[in-house]
Amino acid sequence: MSAIYVARSAKLGKWASDVGLSKHVYKFGYGDEDVKALVAQGWAGEDDWQLVQSVAADGLDEAQLIERIARREKAIDPRYYPRIRDTAGLFKVDPIHVENHMLVTRALVGEAERVAIKLKPADFAAYLIEIARR
Repeated sequence: MSAIYVARSAKLGKWASDVGLSKHVYKFGYGDEDVKALVAQGWAGEDDWQLVQSVAADGLDEAQLIERIARREKAIDPRYYPRIRDTAGLFKVDPIHVENHMLVTRALVGEAERVAIKLKPADFAAYLIEIARR
C-alpha cells in the first residue's frame, strides 16, 4: 500500500539551523514500501529520523508531489549542501505559513478562536500533506 509521509530529524534540524537554513526541516516523500522501515533507514547521513505523519494514497507520483510543495515552501537543494547527499524531498518550512494555514482552516470551519497557536511537528506534517494533495 502506498503512502505519503513526512519525517523529521532533530540532528538534521540542528545542523540546518547552524548553517542558516531553519530548524524546521522536514523530509516529504511518497513510497510503496513500508513507511516505518523506510524512515528507519534514514536520510542525509542521520539515523534519528522519526515518522511524523503518513497518509495512505495510491496512484501518485513523488516528483509531482514534491513539485507542488516546492511552489509554496523552499526545497533544500542537495547540490549546495554535501551533507544531505542527494536527499530529495527536504523542505525548509516557514512556521508563519503553517500558522496562517491553520488560522484560515479554522475560520472556514467556523472555529474562529483567538487562541495562541503553538506549532507542533504534526502541524507542519499536516500542512505539507495538505498542500501536496491540492
